[in-house]
Amino acid sequence: MTTTAEDLERIAEEIARGGDPYHVPAELLEEPKEERPPNKSLYARIASMTVAEKIKLALLGNREARALLIRDRNRMIARFVLRNPRLTEEEVLGFARNRNLDSEVLREIGEHKTWPRNYQIRHALVTNPKTPLAIALHFVSSLHERDLRFLAKSKNVSATVVTQARRILAQRGKM
Repeated sequence: MTTTAEDLERIAEEIARGGDPYHVPAELLEEPKEERPPNKSLYARIASMTVAEKIKLALLGNREARALLIRDRNRMIARFVLRNPRLTEEEVLGFARNRNLDSEVLREIGEHKTWPRNYQIRHALVTNPKTPLAIALHFVSSLHERDLRFLAKSKNVSATVVTQARRILAQRGKM
């Protein structure tokens, strides 16, 4: 049975209201006192969860769970992670720098109301080769001269982004 986007949205609304039958261990919902790398058992526990349980964990889970769920094969799960109210800008910056992340997740970060206000997030999105071209080009003009110079010489981003960086430097008379 395939789960549609509408089904996933309905599950998310159910979870938000608190009337859901999905069980997620409490230790995955609370933030740990000290930083530690995600453990293997957490990965195995998440892998054995149903889609609905993963949605609940994405919306309510702790930092470790979010770090694993953002890379889930199901794009919708990753998108629900971005709706988690405890998500920090530091985590979003890490996601924006991650070259293995799905381009749709990067698009959502770039289109978010507040995250692109952070210069580091904009810079990370522009320099990430997986960022959709429209998003990357939108933020190129907001970069500092030093970053534009680096971008104009970069081999790790789209040729269009490199060309745009060179064009902006030329307009500013800094080329």
